[in-house]
Amino acid sequence: MAVYNTTRPLADGRLLVGRVERLVTTLTAWNNARMTRNMLAKLTDRELSDIGLERGAIDDIRA
Repeated sequence: MAVYNTTRPLADGRLLVGRVERLVTTLTAWNNARMTRNMLAKLTDRELSDIGLERGAIDDIRA
């Protein structure tokens, strides 16, 4: 009698762990960029100029 297994393992869980790690990395980078943009938005135009930025460039900041 032959048995056919219809379930597939998650490759020892490594596939799931890799996806979770990528998700955490992506969310961490997004949050860091968000916090940086918020802090820069609180600076005056003079302070932004001192560090070589313009107010319009704040939204372009990515991770």
